[in-house]
Amino acid sequence: MTDNVKEYSTTDFKSEVVESDTPVLVDFWAEWCGPCKVIAPVVEELADDYEGKIKFGKVNVDDHNMIASEYGVRSIPTLLVFKNGSVVNQIVGAVPKEKITTILDKVI
Repeated sequence: MTDNVKEYSTTDFKSEVVESDTPVLVDFWAEWCGPCKVIAPVVEELADDYEGKIKFGKVNVDDHNMIASEYGVRSIPTLLVFKNGSVVNQIVGAVPKEKITTILDKVI
């Protein structure tokens, strides 16, 4: 995992994501999820592309299912884009990089 993608947990999710002044993309994933493994390198690439503009993080739904259920994550991978503490966009499934960049460009 690149240094630009942080692993969030119940202890730091609020401070790192909800209270962030910068938009944040959070990848909800699990070890056993095939499509999650497909989208992970795309998220890491985007983290490098958008460094300084958008923060990137991951939440393992098996380890932190309370966060996933709080935001209605029912299938993975799910990417949630937060801005000013609220979810402003959601992407479910392994999608092309271009689809994600289109959404990210709207929040910066």
